Amino acid sequence: MKLINRTLLFAFLIIGAFIRAQGPPPPTDGRGVGPGAPASPIDMYVYVLGVVAILFIVYYSKKSQKKLI
Repeated sequence: MKLINRTLLFAFLIIGAFIRAQGPPPPTDGRGVGPGAPASPIDMYVYVLGVVAILFIVYYSKKSQKKLI
């Protein structure tokens, strides 16, 4: 049992080292623009997209209830 525990601990240590080997993310300017930044920011439209999503949910739930009855 001790051998299995030590082997698993060693495996997790090695896996963790490989995961962390990527390094820190590259620096960006003050606006968040840099490598890996989204091409078209949707931050301004989050509320609009949320309302549209709720409307779609309500519409399709009403539509499916009409089909069942």
